[in-house]
Amino acid sequence: MSRAPLADRLRPESIEHVFGQEAVLAEGSLMRTAFDAGVVTSLVLWGPPGTGKTTLARLLAGHSDMVFEALSAVTSGVKDVRAVITRAKEHRAGGKGTLLFVDEIHRFNRAQQDAFLPHIEDGTIVLVGATTENPGFSLIGALLSRLRVVTLQPIDDAALARIVDRALAEKVSGLAGTYTLDEEARDILIGAAGGDARKLLNILESAAQLTGEGGAIEAAVVREAAQTRLKAYNRSGDDRFDLLSAFHKSLRGSDVDAALFWMGRMLEGGEDALVIVRRMVAMAAEDIGLADPAALRIALDALQAVQFLGQPEGELPLTEAVIYLATAPKSNSAALALGRARKAAAQHVELPVPIHIRNAPTKLAKDLGHGKAYRYPHDHPQGFVDQAYLPDEIADLALYQPKELGAERETKKRWAWWRKLRGRGGGE
Repeated sequence: MSRAPLADRLRPESIEHVFGQEAVLAEGSLMRTAFDAGVVTSLVLWGPPGTGKTTLARLLAGHSDMVFEALSAVTSGVKDVRAVITRAKEHRAGGKGTLLFVDEIHRFNRAQQDAFLPHIEDGTIVLVGATTENPGFSLIGALLSRLRVVTLQPIDDAALARIVDRALAEKVSGLAGTYTLDEEARDILIGAAGGDARKLLNILESAAQLTGEGGAIEAAVVREAAQTRLKAYNRSGDDRFDLLSAFHKSLRGSDVDAALFWMGRMLEGGEDALVIVRRMVAMAAEDIGLADPAALRIALDALQAVQFLGQPEGELPLTEAVIYLATAPKSNSAALALGRARKAAAQHVELPVPIHIRNAPTKLAKDLGHGKAYRYPHDHPQGFVDQAYLPDEIADLALYQPKELGAERETKKRWAWWRKLRGRGGGE
């Protein structure tokens, strides 16, 4: 028990022991093809903690006969990245490729992420990032465009049970075959893990230590071990995705106390405040919108404050923004308008831009009549002239439907006035 942690000792050395990610490793999948061919492209592994991101990266390096280099974005800086790149160039000169695994890659800032680009491009490294954050939000576009995204799911109960069986059966790397679990203890252990294999094995190891030198690990002991390992996230609905959902819905529902409670639960559970504030930025645009246009600005200010101050200092501006967003008037008119716009665009993708509002950057375009009949609004009274901006086939398209909520009441008045000038009436 004095050796490396059980979760590290039991790290799979072949894909046959990677339980719970069958979809990712299915025949014909990106990952399975990489394993079978021994050829790895740069990618990012996105999923909750304890779902095998580090393990898969190590296995990919082994199957492709590459040197495995690892960095953590939490503890590594520019100096560490430069050192790895220098070693990778040396490996390359010796005929070996380098797989650089960057754990929690979303914690690298824009400049640090940019630094990888030339080395991916010239083949110095194959980059495999691991993140618990949506890569679309946490990675810069230039880097994301060079990575394939592989999404990992929380490990289901059946797969967790197989991991428990392996841990109890392994005599060299496991618990030496000296411990047993009855059905109740097993259920408590799997439930407490919450889809996280590392958490599962950490709790099991703690329970074994509490039990002593072998024997039956009782349900009460597992429960005690879980209490010491888990504070806020557990199987009973307290995982990060459920908490984020409850938080967002409380903000949308204008229940400030509920929103603050769920925020507190996440912070107490060790959640990164940036995860919370990113959800707030999305909520401000989606659920408050034009009812209070200042809400999005306040959410973005909170994001900047959290990035600048860090935790715990950044938690106060975070709290102020939560209170503002929860108490703000709500309107989803912009989100609905976006949905209608995309649907209309998909249905009428073949319609050409009316010739009078086309761009005319060249003589040929001008000779073809592009922009010829366009009338400049500022040359007319009230800065307005009645002319078509849509193809005739959809001239009456009405995508935005304002609501009588908060500041959007004024927006609706302006919307109605412009519609009236265009002869389309002021109503909906």
